[in-house]
Amino acid sequence: MSAREVNFDGLPGLTHHYAGLSFGNEASTRNQHQLSNPKLAAQQGLVKMKTLADLGFAQGVIPPHERPNVEALRQIGFSGSDAQVVAQAAKQAPQLLSAVSSASSMWVANAATVSPSADSADGRVHLTVANLNNKFHRAIEAPTTANLLRAIFRDGNHFSVHDALPQVAMFGDEGAANHNRFSHGYGTPGVQMFVYGRSERGGVAPTRYPARQTLEASEAVARLHQLDPARTVFAQQNPAVIDQGVFHNDVIAVSNQQALFCHQQAFLNQPQLLAELAEKLPGFTAIEVPDNRVSVADAVATYLFNSQLLSKPDGKMLLVLPEEARRHAGVWGWLNELVASGSPIDELKVFDLRESMFNGGGPACLRLRVVLDDAQQAAVNPAVMMNDRLFQTLNGWVERHYRDRLSQADLADPQLLLEGREALDELTKLLNLGNVYRFQQ
Repeated sequence: MSAREVNFDGLPGLTHHYAGLSFGNEASTRNQHQLSNPKLAAQQGLVKMKTLADLGFAQGVIPPHERPNVEALRQIGFSGSDAQVVAQAAKQAPQLLSAVSSASSMWVANAATVSPSADSADGRVHLTVANLNNKFHRAIEAPTTANLLRAIFRDGNHFSVHDALPQVAMFGDEGAANHNRFSHGYGTPGVQMFVYGRSERGGVAPTRYPARQTLEASEAVARLHQLDPARTVFAQQNPAVIDQGVFHNDVIAVSNQQALFCHQQAFLNQPQLLAELAEKLPGFTAIEVPDNRVSVADAVATYLFNSQLLSKPDGKMLLVLPEEARRHAGVWGWLNELVASGSPIDELKVFDLRESMFNGGGPACLRLRVVLDDAQQAAVNPAVMMNDRLFQTLNGWVERHYRDRLSQADLADPQLLLEGREALDELTKLLNLGNVYRFQQ
């Protein structure tokens, strides 16, 4: 049965703001306290989804989470009505209110790790929700993420959605942002590469910024997904690039089918790793960007590798990039040389995702890749799949409910919580999700 890759993009939420919450993510830190535009963030995301859908790439949408997360504030000692809880947090601990109001769930590359049925022993698509326990504002996402994924991938005959790993440092798991899969066809058995930053068993690790993904977490996900050990690779990210702001592997590398597009310094012991991948998958192709042409710092600044690498009908590949890559003369020059060289990548497409980029997430951060065969795609909740009608519906929904400017001080407004709940209650009906949020229970 034929299979294809479907990209499910996260929709930025109503409380999208710049709080600098993500230590190790230099864009997040650099833009702290700037005014955000939640409406524009959502609109930019929708344009990317619709444009790729119009080009023939299957595209779905994953809704935002409820924010602020009042339940999380109650867990850490704030009390009273929901409005009183928000007011107390705003007065006593504004940074905590900012954290529980983060719209970071839009970066659904961190929602889960996904393995297609062609690789799993039970013939089902497996999704393991990421625990994201390195950052408080992200660790609170897992329960709602599980609800949303189960509302989209409902059929247990085709899908298995696993809860997040234990919320301890040993099993720090950041989802698909640290996962790659290589294959000659989406529906054929492939080789899965899990990328980690450190291991509880020792070894080298970064010294400036945290390594968020552990080897132990990656091994656990591979077991849950019933993968063949002979076709599974565990690769360590280069600690030196983590310390330069490469907080996830998808900031320094991206894969598609038989190709890996990466920086020359992306992985520890990179030559040996590439040789292992070539041995496990004949025809494997590595496209390495040399450090003397694009530095790690320039890669981080432009999010060159936080791009989507998509297969076109002719077998060639399209690289979807943020506007920042085009504006950098060195990066853009190298990319055009690559396209002209006869590499598997023969086309570039640029999107303006400024609102996401300012908070440290580009095109690849915004999407979760799910390989589906025909029967599995038919079993996905059809209401979340992008088309002309859904695009118009969601743009209208955004126009009705989103603010066009937001600061950290605005998070204290009790009306913001009510606006968010009203909007999400309407969205669950538009997308036929059922009651996936705590306030609906």
